[in-house]
Parts: sequence; C-alpha cells; structure tokens
Amino acid sequence: MSATETLRNDHKQIKRLGKIISKCYTDINAGKTIPFSDLEKITIIISEFLDSIHYSREEDSYFPCVASYDHLKKEIRALLIEHEFSRNIASKIILHLKRWKNGDDSSEPVARFLRTYSIYLNEHMSREEDFFERAEKEVLSKEEEKDMFEDFQSAMAITKKMESILKDLDYLENQEWFKN
Repeated sequence: MSATETLRNDHKQIKRLGKIISKCYTDINAGKTIPFSDLEKITIIISEFLDSIHYSREEDSYFPCVASYDHLKKEIRALLIEHEFSRNIASKIILHLKRWKNGDDSSEPVARFLRTYSIYLNEHMSREEDFFERAEKEVLSKEEEKDMFEDFQSAMAITKKMESILKDLDYLENQEWFKN
C-alpha cells in the first residue's frame, strides 16, 4: 500500500461520516430527535479522525513531500485553507451543540453547520482526489509513497484510534435514527 492509497482509504471512511452527517442535519431540520451522545460522537470523529489523523497525514507528510519538488504549491495552499475552514465549521458545531445541550434552542445552527460541513466534505474530497492523482502521476516516486505509508503506520496510537473511530462509525450507522 502507498501513502496515497492510505489517504484514499481515509476518504472511504470520511464518506461514511458524510452520509451520517447528512442524515443527521436532515432529521434535525425535520424535528426528529438525534441523541446528544450521537451528535457528540460525530464531533469527536470530526476532530479525532479528520483533524488529528487525516489532515495531519496530509499536512505533516504528504503535502510537504509534494511541495519539496516545487510542484502543486497553489493546490496545496488551497487545500490547507480548506482544512482551516473545516476546523472553523467544526468549532461552530461544537459551540452550538453545547448551547443546545445546555437548554438553548440551538438545533437550527447545529443543523445548518452540519449541512455546511457535509457540503464541504464532498467538495473537499473531490479536490483532494484530483490532487492525489496529479501527485501520484507527476511528483511522487514509489519509494516516497512507501516511506510516507510506513510513517503513517508507525504510530500505534493512530492505529488504535482508527479502530475506535471505525467502531464509532459502525455504531452511528446502526442507530435507529440513521436507519430510518
């Protein structure tokens, strides 16, 4: 497996999360109840998986490796800006979820920011897929791909965290509100 394949596999899990988020904001807008614990689990997956694992892999290894060839720098900058946008949306979801949980009627902003995040995920992953394809074809050697992949796999804490995140995604996909 290569670093790019690892990032593409991350996208498969992110797409699962995107479907959960989409169902969630649709149900909230329809006045249906989503347990706060499930909403909190979604925010944890966003911060621990997307930010701490996936974005970290890209920002700490993948993008610098590609940029070292003085290639695709404009695309990397755009993706980094989008990562920051993602973090800002996620913080708004968390803020309004806390307010809602504390008794304020913040269901509308939670649903709105979840919807925004869902749209962001779809568009961002599409741009990243295009970027990965170009990086594979135009820049990265097989050896670099292998080295980055080994770097991705070397952190046991990340492997354990990924197992936990996959279980959380399975859990959310098996909740009645998601199935209906």
